[in-house]
Amino acid sequence: MTMYPAPRERHESELSLAQLRGDGARMAPHWVTPVSPEPVRVSPASIHGVVVPAASARLIDATAEYGG
Repeated sequence: MTMYPAPRERHESELSLAQLRGDGARMAPHWVTPVSPEPVRVSPASIHGVVVPAASARLIDATAEYGG
């Protein structure tokens, strides 16, 4: 009886980044993103009940982009 070797199956982990990018590029035109309305702005005065830990507040305050 003749035995024919079965082709080795490719596993997902064996895909290269180039293959993944190509797959994504081919699928992108099929994905439709619905246009969502702009979010409604909320007055800072109406935001209450938010609790921020002191360590987090100090961390944000120490960053030049947000605090000092």
